[in-house]
Amino acid sequence: METLFAILIGLFFAAAVYLMLSKYTVRILLGVALLGNAVNLLLFTAGRLTREVPPIIPAGMQALPAGAANPLPQALILTAIVISFSFFAFLLVLTYRAYQELGTDDTDGMRLAEPRDEPLPPVGY
Repeated sequence: METLFAILIGLFFAAAVYLMLSKYTVRILLGVALLGNAVNLLLFTAGRLTREVPPIIPAGMQALPAGAANPLPQALILTAIVISFSFFAFLLVLTYRAYQELGTDDTDGMRLAEPRDEPLPPVGY
C-alpha cells in the first residue's frame, strides 16, 4: 500500500513541477495547489498507514506500541493544510489582481519592468 502511495506522490510532484514551469499564472496556481497536496500525502504516508493500532499510549506504558501509527506527521498534516490553503488563497488573489491590472495571465505579457525595446545592460565592466 505504501508503494502505491509513493508512486502517487511522485506523480503529484512531477505534475506540480510541470504546471509551475508554465508561463500562465493559472497553471502556476494549480501547480502550487497540487504541490501542497503532494506534501500532505507525503507526510501522511510517512506516519505509516496502519489502522490496527491507533496512536494512543495505553495505561501503564511509557511509549507507543511497536505497530502504532506515528501521531507527529498527522499533526504536521493539519498545519500543512492550513498553510497551503492560505498560500493558495494569497496566490489566487495576487493572480486575479494581476489579471485585472494587466489584462493577461501570460507571464511574458506581464513584463512591464523589462520592456522589450530597451537596450540590454552592459555584460562586463
